[in-house]
Amino acid sequence: MPSSFYVVVDDLGDWAPYYPSKDVISFDQYLALADTQRTGRVRILNCCRNSRALGRGYYCSLLAEARDHHVIPSVRVINDLRRKSLYTLQLDGLEGTLDSLAGRISGDQSNIELRIFFGEVLMSELSPIAKQLFERFPCPVLEVRLKRGKVWQVDNIRQISVRDIKLESEQELFAAALERFSNRMWRKPRARKRYRFDLAMLVDPDEALPPSDKDAIKHFIDSGRQLGINVELIGKRDLMRLPEYDGLFIRETTAIDHHTYRFAKKAEAEGLVVLDDPTSILRCTNKVYLAELLRINKIATPGTRIVSNTDKATLDEMIEALGFPIVLKIPDGAFSRGMCKAQTRQELAAGLKELLQSSSLVLAQEFLYTDYDWRIGVLNNKPLFACRYYMVKNHWQIYRHGSSGDVDSGGFDTLPTYEVPPAVLAAALKATRLIGDGLYGVDLKQSGDRVVVIEVNDNPNVDEGVEDLFLGAALYHEIMAEFLRRMELNRR
Repeated sequence: MPSSFYVVVDDLGDWAPYYPSKDVISFDQYLALADTQRTGRVRILNCCRNSRALGRGYYCSLLAEARDHHVIPSVRVINDLRRKSLYTLQLDGLEGTLDSLAGRISGDQSNIELRIFFGEVLMSELSPIAKQLFERFPCPVLEVRLKRGKVWQVDNIRQISVRDIKLESEQELFAAALERFSNRMWRKPRARKRYRFDLAMLVDPDEALPPSDKDAIKHFIDSGRQLGINVELIGKRDLMRLPEYDGLFIRETTAIDHHTYRFAKKAEAEGLVVLDDPTSILRCTNKVYLAELLRINKIATPGTRIVSNTDKATLDEMIEALGFPIVLKIPDGAFSRGMCKAQTRQELAAGLKELLQSSSLVLAQEFLYTDYDWRIGVLNNKPLFACRYYMVKNHWQIYRHGSSGDVDSGGFDTLPTYEVPPAVLAAALKATRLIGDGLYGVDLKQSGDRVVVIEVNDNPNVDEGVEDLFLGAALYHEIMAEFLRRMELNRR
């Protein structure tokens, strides 16, 4: 049956200021809701009062989760909002937004009380903080107190019900925000006849070097649908829609201080199957962390140093240990960006000085010349595909970024994994077992009998005509089949 959407209130009289709707039901009606609703996707907006620890508001969300209904707010959010020690843990990262309040709020106010309706507020200057608080604590209505000491900070947050909204201006905003929110999250009913699962694929159509090109994305969608998975593309504005889905597939370049990581964290918190998961993103996207992880676990890498300054002793030790040339990398660079090669002491000092302006640590590595880098794709600790990426002509990397923004890349070979030297495969699998059981791309170099791991990427390139050149459609099928396996396990 098609999706259902209900707004649940303590008593239908609480809805008197708003237009009547068949979608608005009382808590008692929801309690008696027929179990046949489980055959469709049911979404609940819990607007009940929650003045008691185990009141109707709490039980509404608890029942919804037990019935496999998607509910806002979740039980976790309700519990977090009951204790300041818990909700303050969710306030990390708001400092910049709060600091900017000083420039938005005129006068010498030291306290601000606001009500947030689905991420919207009456005072437009408070919109940035309202949106971010709603993303952290998805509730229909939040009441927040901001306090200014040396800096602005969140002093208190609590969930309130529709019955607490008395001002006409606030009632109007609540009604308008509810309409915009429901249209954004639940635009149309989903047909459930063909598809057993819904998978969100996070993409950025404007990304210059995405992990998958448009043709590969189409292949993922087709393969998913053949397996009974409805694959839908979403963007960075769709964070709050994640509870609609059973899984999340990230096909954007990931980073920690980025919406891709927030999507992975929220998907994991909502119980979705997610590739790649936030732990994998954390471990792969920072080259300093990865280098230390590989070193401690005795996985062969190029000679490596982690550097924080440019003093004489540091330069002397690096040169003696690594020799020239030396490759310098910032921890969170990608696609050969944030890197340079030093041939002399002067170049080494200058390169370090430049990179340390944007990062407190820089990775310095021994330079190993090879005609190509190996890339081994690994899924669930099994080899999936193998490529050799060749260096750009007259350049030392597989990508060369021009000053005008253009990018050159070298050639490639795609071959079956059984043709890969066993030492290369073994090193790739040993490295990914330290990360997790997701989808990874391991970059390695081979020089004679020496095989070293350069890095592990958490969302490797899968492009039409490159990584799929040997397996073809089977490559997309394998990845979608792994989603299917995990979503089936999740449902059970």
